[in-house]
Amino acid sequence: MRFAQISFSVSETAVLDGDHWDRITWNISSSEFPKYFDQNKNAQFLEFNPCFFDTQFAILAPQDPPCTSLRDSPKILSPVMDSHSIKPSRLSVLILHLRSYSKMPTAVTSAPPSFLASLAQYESYDATPVIGTVFSNKSTQLSELLEAPNADELLHDLAVLVSHRGVVFFKDQNITIEQQKRLGQKLGELTGKPATSKLHKHPISEDVPELGLEISVISSKGGIARSGRPTKTRASGGWHSDITFENVPSDYAVSPITSLSSLSPSNQGTQILKLHTLPAVGGDTLWASGYEAYDRLSPAYQKFLEGLTATHDGGVFNAYSEKTGLKLNPERGAPENVGSELKTVHPVIRTNPVTGFKTLFVNKGFTKRINELTQDESDHLLDYLTMQFSENHDLQVRYRWQPNDVAIWDNRVTVHTATHDYSDHREGNRVVSLGERPYFDPNSKSRREALGVN
Repeated sequence: MRFAQISFSVSETAVLDGDHWDRITWNISSSEFPKYFDQNKNAQFLEFNPCFFDTQFAILAPQDPPCTSLRDSPKILSPVMDSHSIKPSRLSVLILHLRSYSKMPTAVTSAPPSFLASLAQYESYDATPVIGTVFSNKSTQLSELLEAPNADELLHDLAVLVSHRGVVFFKDQNITIEQQKRLGQKLGELTGKPATSKLHKHPISEDVPELGLEISVISSKGGIARSGRPTKTRASGGWHSDITFENVPSDYAVSPITSLSSLSPSNQGTQILKLHTLPAVGGDTLWASGYEAYDRLSPAYQKFLEGLTATHDGGVFNAYSEKTGLKLNPERGAPENVGSELKTVHPVIRTNPVTGFKTLFVNKGFTKRINELTQDESDHLLDYLTMQFSENHDLQVRYRWQPNDVAIWDNRVTVHTATHDYSDHREGNRVVSLGERPYFDPNSKSRREALGVN
């Protein structure tokens, strides 16, 4: 077989799972080359994510065949226009080596596609295969994304990324309170939430001039984060999704960790200052994937759950209101979220409208009853479904905060829990956007099914 002019060069080294892979760029000026792969099924001609390799396809040829380990893995070749020429005979050698390599490394073939889109220009990495992406360079500032000429594109792609990855982290952010509010609202608006859904006003948020009702103060000294929290119990009992007791619960939440000064019972929240301080150690937050929790169930069990509904109850905040004399906020960001009864019914399996994926939508914090079952059956099922999150550490991500880090997560598809293993003060401001009424679309797919992930 004859090949036309081929050009290639080693442009850089990529790192996958700690191993170094050479990236070789090449260009082909003949249509004969793709035909080779149609006629030789053992040759690996694969599509790659353009965000990682800056190209839509790649060819692999081993460095020193046969490949016996990841360190002897094939080189990655990708097309580019400017590089130096090699003779067709040299390419034939590469192809022969390629044909002798029958299996791609798992680190490449089993990875789900990237959803960075316009955010691919910023340095990032996936914290785990299933959940969590970290923008690791503090020069990537959310405040600048908000003001960029293509801000709507960037924020839309950020929302989609969060919905796919569950939670996304940004380092050492300078975002202001007002920018945080704007960001929380834009993420939902740009992905199609109802026009009547605004930022949530928590039932026990205090209306202070510097913050407003849309900011929830998450403090180790009391309030939302400590209402009804038991002591001397398992740490795994804290898994929850935010405000699922509302008829229209949250889509996205934005939470930077900061610290406030001059905190006393009389002036808490009235004088705000970022001190760039956190507990010396401890205070991590964990998130778990509802997509993966659903995918771990058998098809028969999935089908069973898809016909069930659950009651979610935020009565713990009614009790806190009565105990402290703090008046409940009767209007909480959407016309469906009014009054003092913090109770509603949602499907056990819901569909995320952004991704179209099915997710497990229960949490031990607010889900109190599976309505179609007896109380004993309901208690047993809720315990089991909670274990899907708490006892599968490979569908969790654990994040150790640094001052002014920001987490953005999709409450529709994750649960999270704080780690109360510290004695120092820990505090942050949280914005919670409201989404849509939870629903289940029987034609939706699971994450693994939709992405073709084994």
